[in-house]
Amino acid sequence: MNVIELKNVKYVYKTKYQSVEAVRGISYAFEPGKVYTIMGSSGCGKTTLLSLMAGLDVPTEGSVLFEGISTADINLEQYRRERVAVIYQDFRLFPLLTVAENVMFPMELLGMKPALAKKRAAELIRKVGLTDAVLDRFPAMLSGGEQQRVAIARALGMDTKVLLADEPTGNLDSKNSEYLFSILESLAHDDGYCVIIVTHDDALGKRADEAIRIHDGMLA
Repeated sequence: MNVIELKNVKYVYKTKYQSVEAVRGISYAFEPGKVYTIMGSSGCGKTTLLSLMAGLDVPTEGSVLFEGISTADINLEQYRRERVAVIYQDFRLFPLLTVAENVMFPMELLGMKPALAKKRAAELIRKVGLTDAVLDRFPAMLSGGEQQRVAIARALGMDTKVLLADEPTGNLDSKNSEYLFSILESLAHDDGYCVIIVTHDDALGKRADEAIRIHDGMLA
């Protein structure tokens, strides 16, 4: 069963002076248990497409369906909080919270008790290849690769089966990029996540289960 489906999705940015058609009629279906990459040059529409799947906006035309229901017909704030998790290139960890507190944040937002959230945070930190020693550290005390793994752990705390990643390896060296992709690959193949990655990295595209290339807002 498709978890996210795009049906003739179009999106137009409108300003006072012009309209820019960023996405031009894209249709595609995404299944659980697979890693997808969305590739293309800067400005081709791939990040806009990811934003639409993340529920940051709805298409100008067409539909983004989550488990068969259009995002235009649901509460987008609840959708972003409970249905999809986004991992960013710049990590977006809270600098004044510890690693444990960062990972606990979405769980507590969903109503989980602090003691249980803390225990779950430790489990997720270990799942992404870090040790309990980092739990009481602040993000600035970690390397870029470690921070991105904490960001993945925080996303997993949302208890969704859809992970959207916007250039997650953009600030990492090749060794950390390889390790990060292996984590995401394992989450898809072993745990049934639908992982969708926007990337410029051709090496990641070759390892994905399905690689999608976009040119001028359309499937190439």
